[in-house]
Amino acid sequence: MSFPHTNRTYQIFSKAKAEGYAIGGYCVYNAEGVLAVIRAAERCRSPALIQVFPWTMHNQGLPFVKFIVEAAHSASVPIAVHLDHCIQPADVELALTFPFDSIMVDGSLFSEEENSKYVRDIVKRAAEKNITIEAEIGRMEGCEDGLPDLGLDEILTSPDTVAHFIEETGIHFLAPSFGNVHGPYPPGGAEKWWQVDRLAGIHKAIPDIPLVLHGTHPLSDEMVKLSMTMGMVKINQNRTVRENYMKFIGDNSSKLELTKLQEQGVEIYSREVERFMGVAGSVGKA
Repeated sequence: MSFPHTNRTYQIFSKAKAEGYAIGGYCVYNAEGVLAVIRAAERCRSPALIQVFPWTMHNQGLPFVKFIVEAAHSASVPIAVHLDHCIQPADVELALTFPFDSIMVDGSLFSEEENSKYVRDIVKRAAEKNITIEAEIGRMEGCEDGLPDLGLDEILTSPDTVAHFIEETGIHFLAPSFGNVHGPYPPGGAEKWWQVDRLAGIHKAIPDIPLVLHGTHPLSDEMVKLSMTMGMVKINQNRTVRENYMKFIGDNSSKLELTKLQEQGVEIYSREVERFMGVAGSVGKA
């Protein structure tokens, strides 16, 4: 078996795409988040993706990432570890020295031509390390925890050029921009802002490429399932699955011993991840 079929993220996504369910990409920031995703995945017998931002590389460093990878790869179900939204070229260089299964190379700062050239080079180098690459063509509005707010305008993905971008770069997964927004949606939510016809056109142009949904807070179960009919195989989850955990920590940090706070916090966090696994249809697929 050769690359990319030897890659853990690729294996997880390929099975999901073939069998018609989606994988949650769960953004974590601490050990409790890591444990919550793994416990949810094992209880649900579901594959999963644990995601971190470049913030984790700088704030917690290589030892913490190694802990995540070892914990994920030791689970009784398939779990991969992904670096999301690697915007700065220097962070990409650093990421290639870390044991990630996959990296999102975010070239949205560049023009489309520059982005293509930049991403193509990273894809080639990452392949030597058995790392698969997700990329973005266009640019999404908004910001979320762990990402810098660059204040840049949205650029939507064109169904007419997306196949050329895939061919030129060799990326394995694509994050399209079709009105989806990082962070809270403006009034009307995704139902108002998503350009569903654009997303359908993108999927039609590249039906064999797993698509990645960014901008899921808040997002109804119905919209999640709609996106899955249009090629979304990885659906990122950040604030939505950790809000109850954050509220619990805030309400109880001065009332409980730290051990109890952590134990109960992981359980609350895990329940929300389990619920989403049910929505994505990944329960029992491991």
